[in-house]
Amino acid sequence: PFNPSTTINFSIPNYNKVSINVYDIHGRFVENLVDSYYNPGSHLITWDASENVSGVYFIKIQSGNFIQAKKVMLAK
Repeated sequence: PFNPSTTINFSIPNYNKVSINVYDIHGRFVENLVDSYYNPGSHLITWDASENVSGVYFIKIQSGNFIQAKKVMLAK
């Protein structure tokens, strides 16, 4: 659980485009956090969810053929 922001860390092995999107519990798109190219290595971004309602969200990270979703809970 987090309130009102959370840090998302990710690593990529080579220069590639990274897309990070947030979806609500019903699968509806909420917000795009990242849609740009990154150099190899570890990176941190922060999602400020202060404008969102409490609940469960999914953070989808995509880079090349890699796709992963993580469940997070915003508790205000």
